[in-house]
Amino acid sequence: MSSNEYTLQQLADFLSAELHGDGDFKVSALSTLEKAGSSDLSFIANSKYQKYLSDTQAGAILMAPSDVGLFKGNALVIDNPYLAYARVSQLFVLSSESAKGIAASVIIAESAKIAETASIAQGVVIGERVVVDEGVIIGPNTVVGDDCFIGAESVLKPNVTLYPDVHVGRYCLIHSGAVLGADGFGFANDEGDWVKIAQLGGVRLGNNVEVGAGTTIDRGALEHTVISDGVILDNQIQIAHNVTIGEKTAIAGCTAVAGSTKIGAGCTIAGACGITGHLNIAAGSHITAMSLVTKSIIEPGVYSSGTGMLPHKQWKKNVVRFRQLDELARRIKSVEDKITEIKGS
Repeated sequence: MSSNEYTLQQLADFLSAELHGDGDFKVSALSTLEKAGSSDLSFIANSKYQKYLSDTQAGAILMAPSDVGLFKGNALVIDNPYLAYARVSQLFVLSSESAKGIAASVIIAESAKIAETASIAQGVVIGERVVVDEGVIIGPNTVVGDDCFIGAESVLKPNVTLYPDVHVGRYCLIHSGAVLGADGFGFANDEGDWVKIAQLGGVRLGNNVEVGAGTTIDRGALEHTVISDGVILDNQIQIAHNVTIGEKTAIAGCTAVAGSTKIGAGCTIAGACGITGHLNIAAGSHITAMSLVTKSIIEPGVYSSGTGMLPHKQWKKNVVRFRQLDELARRIKSVEDKITEIKGS
């Protein structure tokens, strides 16, 4: 629970929301409609939660104009309550991160340049020719390899690893366990033996990029792997060498993108998707969960693959049918040919 406290009038001004109720009412935390207490602010962004409005103990609720008549208490009325919730949530973050200078146990190469306003925690190792810009915060036990650049106000959580030649833009957030710049999976086969291809490129992150915990972004083989401005990557994602991701694309957890694929701007890719290599994904494409993408997407739209969940017995029957599809297709084609022949005669 946050120690921050705001009046409803302050929050209304912050959000440019319409205030219904007591502007002096103080909010000390955010909570769901079901769990909220009398000093909590909650929100409703989906009609299926309207059933909780009559019983909620929330002191105030963020809501759309269409829901105003369903709640008699304090409200902040705004067209997009979920977006408003996202913005308000940032006011209630509990964080120990602040400018604390450089810990005594930090190892910094002599050629590195560290801004005076940067904060570097204990156990951090910073390599040669690294540049750490103003307001950067680097968490404990993070390793920053040679020739890296970290842009202003970016935050690296504990135990992040930046291999050499990784550039991070401004206002980025990289969560714990992320590895940027490991070798791409490049090998040539010599009569059964694998010969490693040196990965000579780097990784380039734009501004306002978020990289989730345990996510890996491989360095390029010759050119850089590029993550553009405003991209958000969830936890446990694999981005292979020479991939390019366009601005403001969002990728959910456990998705893997193979080498040299180019993903356009403004895409959303749901969890556990697989995207094979050397493809182009059109800007504005949306790929649903657990889809396997094996060819380029030329036109933006919503794309899916695989089958939906079924009761197990029904699914087993369908698997048998799947195995028969080729034979059925051949039989249908044979019947069509015979019909055509009969019509021709």
